[in-house]
Amino acid sequence: MYKYDNYDQTIVNERVNQFRDQTERFLAGKLSEEEFRPLRLMNGLYVQRHAPMLRVAIPYGLLSSEQLRMLAHISRKYDKNYAHFSTRQNLQYNWPALESVPDILADLATVEMHAIQTSGNDIRNTTSDQFAGIAEDELEDPRPYCEIIRQWSTFHPEFSFLPRKFKIAVSGAKHDRAAVQVHDIGLYLVENDKGEIGFNVIVGGGLGRTPFIGPSIKPFLEKQDLLSYLEAILRVYNRYGRRDNMYKARIKILVNELGKEEFAKQVEEEWLHIKDGVMKLDQKEIDRVKAFFTSPEYDENAADDTSFAAAQESNKAFSNWVKRNLFPHKVAGYKAVVVSLKAPDIPPGDVTDVQMDHIADLAEQYSYSEIVVTHDQNLVLPNVKEADLFALWEKLAEQKLATPNIGLLTDIICCPGLDFCALANAGSIPIAKQINDKFDDLDYLHDIGDLKIKMSGCMNACGHHHVGHIGILGVDKKGVEFYQLTLGGSAENEASLGDRLGPGVAKEEVANVIGKLLDVYVEQRQEDEAFLETYRRVGIKPFKESVYASN
Repeated sequence: MYKYDNYDQTIVNERVNQFRDQTERFLAGKLSEEEFRPLRLMNGLYVQRHAPMLRVAIPYGLLSSEQLRMLAHISRKYDKNYAHFSTRQNLQYNWPALESVPDILADLATVEMHAIQTSGNDIRNTTSDQFAGIAEDELEDPRPYCEIIRQWSTFHPEFSFLPRKFKIAVSGAKHDRAAVQVHDIGLYLVENDKGEIGFNVIVGGGLGRTPFIGPSIKPFLEKQDLLSYLEAILRVYNRYGRRDNMYKARIKILVNELGKEEFAKQVEEEWLHIKDGVMKLDQKEIDRVKAFFTSPEYDENAADDTSFAAAQESNKAFSNWVKRNLFPHKVAGYKAVVVSLKAPDIPPGDVTDVQMDHIADLAEQYSYSEIVVTHDQNLVLPNVKEADLFALWEKLAEQKLATPNIGLLTDIICCPGLDFCALANAGSIPIAKQINDKFDDLDYLHDIGDLKIKMSGCMNACGHHHVGHIGILGVDKKGVEFYQLTLGGSAENEASLGDRLGPGVAKEEVANVIGKLLDVYVEQRQEDEAFLETYRRVGIKPFKESVYASN
């Protein structure tokens, strides 16, 4: 993983000192709320429903054991002994006292972490595939390019105050696990007819009030032109993006209004002025950054062990976990382990300080001290020998971290909702619990198979409900919480926005309605057909009839 040099560390330390001074001046009444607001936002600090919320940056989701232990320490010392992993591969603290935030940032700086540009109208944390570097279907590791983008975008003077926040995702695999088509800019590593690897550039995706699947504006961009082309896109957006209406300020609105061809034309015209300048990436610089992302020293005899197969044969619970929580590894004898943060009695994505310490210890013992945050609010131990999986599973289970539900109905993406967020219209966490309570039969969940439920407490779509196989959106109707459901969404290769099922359903009926939808799926599905495949084949009509027939 990338390691700070003296320049990185100095910049982060100086930022801590600057924000400490700004916070002290605000608390002393020398800065108004209006003056303090942009300063705190640039340092990841929000004012939420009950307390400040601090969002910590985790570039492309990659953590070391040391860093995870520091996150645990901060949750103990400054918060309420837990934290929340977001869909942007970041971590959030929901209860820090304002006066303690500079101390938190100082602690983060000791392990090469910060909260810079995790909020505000700037370029946010660049995200990627949680299996980057180890996936069998990977064309090239995308993380070096994420790091190059991070270094280019952090403190970029032209893009510190954009019309709205800006999100970039990079994927290097055939299977899109980074949701690149619903980002402001999505980058696919692709191979052209000459065998050269470059980027397919997608612009103008996004969710929220006006969701769009982003179009490709440049099917093949040479690596050397990555930064200059991104700069050209941002310049066009910064110049023409709307600032008079925050709901129409995202780049997706600009791309939609201009049209894909006109937007691409303007980017190309801007790019011509800068493409041969100082931002051209030479291979030496790419190789320099790539050197931080070398593979660990794998055991060349790892594939010779037979205990993994024997353990599956003798232990059904372990076998169930293996089927759902492991991901193939490019090195024989190894697997990536998805650590479920979706135990039935815990809000999705939440993790306690004890659990964080436990995972850090296990990563150190079994996975070369590496942990990755997923878009689905889980964690990954990316490099585990098959011979160690049974012991690891037993130790994960000690802290409720071995729920065998990855990709299943109860592996819910869920924003904090009305319980914490000042923008939310309805609760999300109570609905997740309601769903977990109703669907607690593991055999049933495995029979239903792959099903992505994504839930948001408001139209801002932090829970990505638009691209859930079943999406759930909380709405307020005269002070009463209702929930609109959508079907058929996906953020993967064949990305799609979900279709609205019909009128919102009452809060207490959400899980029952999902039960009706699953009954239709079981009745309509063909052999080995997943929920999304069935929905795309039969359409919304039978699902709508089942839910609203008695109304």
